[in-house]
Amino acid sequence: MYHHIVVLTGAGISAESGLKTFRDQDGLWEEHRIEDVATPEGYQRDPELVEQFYNHRWEQLNDAAVKPNAAHEALARLEQEFPGKLLLVTQNVDNLHERAGNRKLLHMHGELGKGRCPRSGQIFTLDEPFGPENCCTCCIPAQRLRPHIVWFGEIPISMDRIHDELELCDLFIAIGTSGTVYPAAGFVDIANHHGALTAEVNITAKEPHSLFHLHYQGKASEIVPGVVDKILKGSLFSKT
Repeated sequence: MYHHIVVLTGAGISAESGLKTFRDQDGLWEEHRIEDVATPEGYQRDPELVEQFYNHRWEQLNDAAVKPNAAHEALARLEQEFPGKLLLVTQNVDNLHERAGNRKLLHMHGELGKGRCPRSGQIFTLDEPFGPENCCTCCIPAQRLRPHIVWFGEIPISMDRIHDELELCDLFIAIGTSGTVYPAAGFVDIANHHGALTAEVNITAKEPHSLFHLHYQGKASEIVPGVVDKILKGSLFSKT
């Protein structure tokens, strides 16, 4: 039986709930250049364009058809039933993990449903879309809220804590993430270095130079419930 688990989730788990991954094969995000809608410089050039982009994503997230899937629900069950320590780290900016029931989680890339004061850094839950009227209550004069999203060139959230948890965990699982974008791509190396069993769930076949001990190929919604069952039964243990 494991005592300390860290789970990392990526876009693959949310895609099964109907959320777009937003980056197309040509590198555009919904027909926008990444530099225009996902960098601090892009926001400084055209805040209205960036706000429109994230408002659209927020509207998609609030579509009644978008719901947590079986993988989200299984991870919520793991949190509720696992007797040891568990931390869920997600690269996703949606709230599907929370809606499924997870509470012990970190959004390393921020959250769609929140805005941040550019002066104080205080975070506010969004009650309305971004715009000139959506301002903080912590400053005089009030500051226009920016999306609480980690853009390219910015440091992901809570990295010190994530590193500490990876060094202490005895099981690390990555679900629905490409494993190619740092710093998250380096999490498996940290966990391996400190003796954890490492496993990945991905729609694609195992990469030839993968550092994970275990690889489960298939949809997260189909694979994760079974992996959670094995963890809770104490039967997920092989490094072969």
